[in-house]
Amino acid sequence: MTLAILALLVGFVLLVWSADRFVEGAAVTAKYAGMPSLLIGMVIVGFGTSAPEMVVSAMAAMDGNPDLALGNALGSNIVNTGLILGVTALIAPIMVQSNIVRKELPLLLLIGLVFGYLIWNGSLTRFESALLLVGFFALVGWSIYSAMKGKGDALEDEMEQELVTHTMSKSRAIFWLVFGLVVLIISSRVLVWGAVNIAQAFGVSDLIIGLTIVALGTSLPELAASIIAVRKGEHDIAIGNVVGSNMFNILAVIGIAGSISPMTNLSAEVLSRDWLVMMGMTVMLLVMAYGFRRAGRINRFEGAGLLLAFVAYNIWLVSSVIV
Repeated sequence: MTLAILALLVGFVLLVWSADRFVEGAAVTAKYAGMPSLLIGMVIVGFGTSAPEMVVSAMAAMDGNPDLALGNALGSNIVNTGLILGVTALIAPIMVQSNIVRKELPLLLLIGLVFGYLIWNGSLTRFESALLLVGFFALVGWSIYSAMKGKGDALEDEMEQELVTHTMSKSRAIFWLVFGLVVLIISSRVLVWGAVNIAQAFGVSDLIIGLTIVALGTSLPELAASIIAVRKGEHDIAIGNVVGSNMFNILAVIGIAGSISPMTNLSAEVLSRDWLVMMGMTVMLLVMAYGFRRAGRINRFEGAGLLLAFVAYNIWLVSSVIV
């Protein structure tokens, strides 16, 4: 048991560190390759911040723990929206100026609805998982198109400023890209082993462990990135990271895990509790970000609302375990 807890803690630390190195190395390498700043922000950084969830869920699925993989993806989305944007907005209200981010929010809502339809019968087959992966590649294609057509977007200016601060040689960037990915894979394996053993020791389901401990750990890179971005005044990067990561989590993370190990006999709570909470937070985020009769933003009061929703959800999870 002690070894499992140690593995979990060490896995988390290495996961967060390696994800940061991997994303920075990938972004700078792409910049040297001549990739536009907006494209780096939407595709490279978006993919990189979801890398922990992708690798952890793939490892869990290969180990025969698809519920842990699913819990990690759904839980990460709830952490991203409720905890990360909630805390970030409390630090400084988040203004939403990017047209691209405003276009992504309805798309995120649509992706969530499609996923809910696929698991309505209590399972996710390999074919349905493959459909999610097709959606992921379509999303990447749309992101590339939007980035190429989105000249002058607020997100482009913020990403350009961010890349200027990350100066390193090409060889050093490639080194961190490769080394970060290797450590990311190793730390994910260690983390999954520790999480599964802790779940078995306490008699808690893999789903609950994935929704709570693992989801929080794999979302730490997004938390750090969003707080740093909003403190620099890069509001669209802060919310763009979360929206992009949430779409990648549903399409790529669940798609990869389900393709490796189909998810049969899903718990009824996945749809009636976890998916419902995720969708409710997505609707809240869309309303706040669009503003409708006012400028799109997440103020401190709304941030507190998101954070309270996240806390209430976790109390619900804990009470379900105790009972």
